[in-house]
Amino acid sequence: MFWIIVVPGLLHSVELPMGSAPEALATPHFPDRLHAFVWRNWQLVPPERLAQTVGTSPDTILEMGRSMGLSGPPSVSEDQWRRSYITIIRRNWHLLPYDQLLTLLGWTADQLAFCLREDDALFTKLGSLKPQCPPLAFSPPAEQVQARAAEIAAVVRAAFPAGVGTTQEPLFGFVDALSKPADDLPAVPRESAFSPRFCYSYFALYGDPLMDDRTDPFPDAYLGRLAAAGVNGVWLQAVLYKLFPFPWDESLSEGYETRLANLAKLVARARRHGVGVYLYLNEPRAMPMPFFDAHADLKGVVEGDHAALCTSVPEVRAFIRDAVASICKAVPDLAGFFTITASENLTTCWSHFRGQTCPRCAERGPVAVVAELNALIQEVVSQAGSGTQLIAWDWGWADDWTEGIVAALPKDVSLMSVSEWSIPIRRGGVDSVVGEYSISEVGPGPRAQRHWAIARNRGMKTIAKIQANNTWELSSVPYIPALENVAEHAANLRDAHVDGLMLGWTLGGYPSPNLDVVAEVGSSARPTPQQALETVARRWYGEAAPAVSSAWRGFSTAFREFPFHIGTLYQGPMQMGPANPCWETATGYVSTMVGFPYDDLLRWRSVYPADVFIAQFEKVAAGFEQTLATLKRDVENLTSGAEALRAPVSAVHKANLAREIDVAEACAIHFRSVANQARFVSARDALPGAQTLEAARPHLDELERVLTSELDLAVRLHAIQCRDSRIGFEASNHYFYVPVDLAEKVVNCTDLLTRWLPSQRAKYGL
Repeated sequence: MFWIIVVPGLLHSVELPMGSAPEALATPHFPDRLHAFVWRNWQLVPPERLAQTVGTSPDTILEMGRSMGLSGPPSVSEDQWRRSYITIIRRNWHLLPYDQLLTLLGWTADQLAFCLREDDALFTKLGSLKPQCPPLAFSPPAEQVQARAAEIAAVVRAAFPAGVGTTQEPLFGFVDALSKPADDLPAVPRESAFSPRFCYSYFALYGDPLMDDRTDPFPDAYLGRLAAAGVNGVWLQAVLYKLFPFPWDESLSEGYETRLANLAKLVARARRHGVGVYLYLNEPRAMPMPFFDAHADLKGVVEGDHAALCTSVPEVRAFIRDAVASICKAVPDLAGFFTITASENLTTCWSHFRGQTCPRCAERGPVAVVAELNALIQEVVSQAGSGTQLIAWDWGWADDWTEGIVAALPKDVSLMSVSEWSIPIRRGGVDSVVGEYSISEVGPGPRAQRHWAIARNRGMKTIAKIQANNTWELSSVPYIPALENVAEHAANLRDAHVDGLMLGWTLGGYPSPNLDVVAEVGSSARPTPQQALETVARRWYGEAAPAVSSAWRGFSTAFREFPFHIGTLYQGPMQMGPANPCWETATGYVSTMVGFPYDDLLRWRSVYPADVFIAQFEKVAAGFEQTLATLKRDVENLTSGAEALRAPVSAVHKANLAREIDVAEACAIHFRSVANQARFVSARDALPGAQTLEAARPHLDELERVLTSELDLAVRLHAIQCRDSRIGFEASNHYFYVPVDLAEKVVNCTDLLTRWLPSQRAKYGL
């Protein structure tokens, strides 16, 4: 449901989504909600804005933070502020009501409403609900509150002697690093059997990336790094009514000329690096129900508070035709478009498989509606005569749609399929099927191969969508160093004569060895996966190449034990790792799509029994840990022993090695933490049923072991993230966690170990 939130200072009311609006979660490890608010925003929001939000002074905010042992805070640059809004929204979701959240962000309700809907389904990631939060106002802390703050400070000083709240590398430091020219880029030929090879920006803002050129999604130096890693294309989201006057309400299109101009500039810059630009179209965008009061003849399928613009209506098709034609005219060097026409946002009446509720589209059926939209765009592209390519992505199509849609498409359209989709797997004795987003399983799978065969029979080119760098198996690292799996997948696609590659969705745009190995496999030399690993390892790590390529094989072997299921990918705690708190009682909240995992073990494990889920993550973690220990030993021998005298490792290669080790260790920590958290929930939920000391003791001991381990993991990951700003970040979610969140986990675990667990032991006379 939607509640009308009247925001003070605005001229009109704006509907912001509330959903079921349950009570917000408490934070018993903090003195009160106000201290939780200060802590969680310490590294992200200037104290002046925090003070304004709760009605106090900046000095008071600083005093509160420092009373809990926080140092700093660091200054928040304008660039960090622009890039942090999703991280800020997420951490305040259970702390602030909407009006105070708007004050904190400095936004209007219109801005927040657009963000929640259009920023890659943010409201869905937040659970499709807004917890009820009473207004938060400053009041002088009582004596017991001050005492608890002092206890937290003591915990912080003991666990983090170097301090919490400042970092060696500031948040988003990687943006500056990737935006500077590099002298160490490999000068290697980049001809390939795959073209295009396109990816998303590692740090683009998703919602409206072309409006603000202060947050350039593709700086020149970054484009150069991508090209050096074998990328020849990049993509970003386009919303047609933001790039062309919307004929029924031109106010929605304000600034479209600026966006087109910025797009043209980006395309021109990218071409200088041999990189093409592709626009993602998910059109036509649904409109809110009040829009149709004046345009009832355009209304298609209704979904919640929005309805589709029905593409069976000629005026809607005319808008799409004119908008695409305008883009092609304004930016003739645009490399291409790719479309999603089912399952993502509500677009056509058949996009969410409910076209039978539209009197026009019900008779036509999904095949005709989806094929017509793609054919329309291709017609416009062909008429433009600019060489712009259309890629129709079958993501979300029902399998029985494909043959009919492909038969109705012009041959100039390329068909893209998720390579690993529908591969059957068996992990821990449990049968499952890969949906997408897998590096743990090597493709291609039967669905993609069938669809590519249909396209080839029509004379169409084929594109494989893969995840070369990372996946929702773990997106909090710039890449998962399971490069043998990536190389084998690329070799299989090369041998299957796939024409091009989409290298990743919003996650996976870091210029990494993973991208490099895909390009190497596609080179004219046609190397084996092992040969490609060795070549790329030498390029990045010099004399340490044998040790690194051996580690890549070890990580790949370990990763093949990942308990894959699409439910686990979206609902599990992998992205948060040890930053996810432990709760002493069940939260009652359902885990959300790569948003809040909460303590929802039922959905984390999906088709896997709890013990199998835990065992599989422990296998993955142990494999990463053991391989990492060997890599560290080999690198230490190479850089400090006799080997260093015979074959010195350059400064660049040493730096690359240190970052590689940090990435691998972050992976191991995340996987170990998932197993820990599942063990914690299992033991916590089993404990109340224990009637005797003998029955309770194993659960109590398990809880102590897990909390101690989680505390240690949080300290270790805090150290890594403080020196490597890439850790914890993903483009469409921003930071899943920042260092103060990992420090909060230490406070959380310490509180449970010293307050809650003793109280549980006391129930059994311990």
